[in-house]
Formats: sequence, structure tokens, C-alpha cells
Amino acid sequence: MSQNLLVEELQKKIEGYGAEIKKEKVGHIVSVGDGIVRAVGLADVMVSEMVQFANGKFGVALNLEEDSVGIMVLGYDHDLHEGDEVKSTGKLLQVPVGKALLGRVVNALGEPIDGKGALKGAEMRFIEQEARGVIERQSVNEPLYTGLKAIDAMIPVGRGQRELIIGDRQTGKTAIVADTILRQLTIPVENRPYCIYVAVGQKQSRVARLVHELEKRGAMEYTIVVNATASDPAALLFLAPYAGVTMGEYFRDKGEDAVIFYDDLTKHAWAYRQISALLRRPPGREAYPGDIFYLHSRLLERSSKLSEELGGGSLTAFPIVETQAGDISGYIPTNIISITDGQIYLEPNLFNKGVRPAINVGLSVSRVGSAAQIKAMKKVAGTLRLDLAQFRELEAFAQFGSELDKKTQEKLNRGQRVTEVLKQVQYDPMGAEEQVLVIYAATKGYIDDIEVKKVGLFEKGLREYATGQARKVLDAIATKKVLDEEIEKDIIDTIEAYKKLFIKEHGSSTGTTTKN
Repeated sequence: MSQNLLVEELQKKIEGYGAEIKKEKVGHIVSVGDGIVRAVGLADVMVSEMVQFANGKFGVALNLEEDSVGIMVLGYDHDLHEGDEVKSTGKLLQVPVGKALLGRVVNALGEPIDGKGALKGAEMRFIEQEARGVIERQSVNEPLYTGLKAIDAMIPVGRGQRELIIGDRQTGKTAIVADTILRQLTIPVENRPYCIYVAVGQKQSRVARLVHELEKRGAMEYTIVVNATASDPAALLFLAPYAGVTMGEYFRDKGEDAVIFYDDLTKHAWAYRQISALLRRPPGREAYPGDIFYLHSRLLERSSKLSEELGGGSLTAFPIVETQAGDISGYIPTNIISITDGQIYLEPNLFNKGVRPAINVGLSVSRVGSAAQIKAMKKVAGTLRLDLAQFRELEAFAQFGSELDKKTQEKLNRGQRVTEVLKQVQYDPMGAEEQVLVIYAATKGYIDDIEVKKVGLFEKGLREYATGQARKVLDAIATKKVLDEEIEKDIIDTIEAYKKLFIKEHGSSTGTTTKN
């Protein structure tokens, strides 16, 4: 059947039902399919208002047209039929919020799907909220630790910031999320941020694996998982991030801290495009609807650090975007880059070389996070980004086999060891004081004479030595958060004392160092 005939047939149905229906609160379905319902007779319905179908299911009115209403079904539409009644409820969509959700896995409507029973004591909040204005916010000034040396040192994130994680499939984006959630375990309960992980279009098994790891390590007690899997209808994939941010805003508005991870917004955009196409909204650039920017800006703008007058709470956002073949100039990546306060770009080539996390320091940036970084980290990691970027360029040049002068060779040797130090296995987040210690050892040349393949072993041993026999130096960094002469001397003494033990046991490659 041609498109014109379909439109004409639908128009006849609308006119037929429209002649019969006199009520304004009750309408009838004129067409249903692919999770979208068209109904007539709902003259007073509002945009984003919930409507109820005859079978008890709910939908959300999205398109208000002259003679019909386009409704997104919250679930499956297989038991909805033409002619069924639709009632307007007069209510906007709401989800449960509060501490009752901690430790639970819920769907995009806030309904538990973990088999642990109903939620007890949860409040209800509207899923669509206006973002806080500039006057109600304050600048980012407190760190949000990820536990990953490469991020906390070079691309620091502050509470209330929006930091994009971007990269191809299978480059370790979700691994950063897992480590960041686990890092909060070491933070005192009174200052620990609540974590909300929103899975959009992910495999059920992948989400279950992450939840299992968090439960095993005790991190689910401060975490909420909102799960809209790949098998769920597009409506739930579309709503999941808004449900998650509403839950996060509850903690922020209470003067507490929360961090939310959207994994990922590429699939969220796909779900919205599907819904928009079925609602016959006109497509725009790259076949996305014209309001796709508004889709993500109204979501991410809700993350902020509130002013002291409003309690000083914060909601930090880590949106994740999947790129195709490293193309960060695509429509969705550029949209979200322009909304966020920086990005962590994960490069497939580095990942394949075994550099984990595979961060491209040239394309990664944190525009506001340095204001929240502790002074001790600033001092030891001040030139780290530049040094690493220069090393990557020199490394590419050195592959041509040209003879290199001594200074260039030293830079290459240092860069190789710094790269090894910044590598980190999953589920092993580090405290800021440990990071300062190992980065100091790498950037000041104390491991220049350690074989590259033994650098990881040296770093592990140094951490164990410091947490055991030299605990006072870590405690001093954690307490003072600065690197004064006394602490710096203690750091040097700790590194040199352990290095003697290490060389005695494992040996070194050159026997010389190039400390600076």
C-alpha cells in the first residue's frame, strides 16, 4: 500500500472516531504499531502527559496534532488494538527516587527487576525537570576521583562536572565506569557520592556481570542501576537516562553528592530517532530529528554543583558515546562534546597495544576539573600531559630507524616508563596519595634505570611498601594535600629505600638514573 493511501485511510479513521467522541478525557486508538499509538478524542491532553489504555498499560503523549495525538507506549504494544479506549490521567510521568533505590536494579520506570521485592519508602518525582540556573550553581571545586592514574593526574574531574567518555566499541569505556564506582568505596561514608549507572541498549549479560562485580566488592550499597536493555522497547531506552538523572537530582537537592553514568547516549539517540520516525517527525542532519541536540542538552544540563545556599550538593555526569572507526566529528559526538566540560577519548590503537586505559592525551581534556585537583597532584603531574604527547610523537618518528641524539633517547626512555606506570588493571582503583607517589617516581626519573617490562612490578611493590613500612608518607599527602619540602623529602626517601630492595631482588637495566 502506498504512503498516500495509508495517510488517507488513517485520516478517514480519525474523522470517523472524531464524529462519535464528545468527551475530552477519553479517546480511542485509531492505529497502533512499533510502540506508537495514534488516538483521537484527547482534546485536553498535555505534552509528556501519561495516558492509560484499556488493558491498564500506560503511554506518554508526545505529538499533539490537529486531529490526533501520537502516544509512546511504555512497554510492548501487542495487546493494544484499534478502537480501544485511552484515558488522559492529568499527570506527567513520574519515577520513584530516594535511598530506597540504593542497591537495586530497576527499569526505566523505576520498577524493580532484580527479584528483591518492592521498593519501600520511595518518593515520586517528575521525570522532566528544568535545569538549575546559573545563579543557583557554584564553580566546581571538589575532586571526583576515578581511581585511574591517567585520568586523576591528566584529566581531573570535579564534582558537578560533565565529562564525556568517548571511543569505539570494546575500548574500555565501561571499565572506567566500574573503576570509578569502586573508587568511591575508599571515601568516608559521610563524603561518599551515590552512584547511578544507566544502561541504555546494553546486553543483559553485560549489565548482570557489572552488577555482580559491584555486589561482590560491596559497592552496590551506594549504587542504583537503571537498566533498559537492547531487547526492551525503544520507549524505555529513551526514558532511562531521564529516570536516572531524576534519581540523582534527589541526592543533589538534599545537599549530598551523586555521580551518574549514561552507557551510552549513542544508543539513546538511536532509540529517539526510531520513536521520532514512527511519530513522523521530520528528520534533520544525518537523518536525526531536528531536536536531537535538545534531547541531550536538557539531560546533561541537569548535572551541576549547587550553591552553598541550596546545600552545596552536586550531580556529576559521565555520558558515554560510541564512535565508528574513531570518528569523533560525527553528529552525536560533536553534539555532546559541545554540551560537556571535557572528554576522555579512548583510542583503539593504544588499547590494542595493551595501554589500559587507552587514553589519547592529545584529544582528551578537562575544562574545569583542574580547579578541583589537589595541589600535590598538580605539582607532580603538571607537565605529564605535554611530556606524554611529545613522547607519542617521538615514538612514531623513531620507528623510521633514524639515529637519535642522547636527549631524544632519554625522552623516549622516560616516556616508555611513564606509559607503563599509567597502565592500570581493571578493578584496582588507586587513592590520590598512592598516585602522587608513583607518578613522582616516574616523572622525576627514579625508574629510568628500571627495565620497561619490570616497571609494573616496581610500581606494585612500591605501593605495597608505602602502604606497609612507609605509611606515614601516604597519610601526610592525604592530610595536607600539598607537596611541601618535608613531604617531598619523605617521598624521595621512600622511593630510594624501596628501589634498593627492588634492584637487589630484580636488578636494573642500566644502573644509572636521570633524575631531574
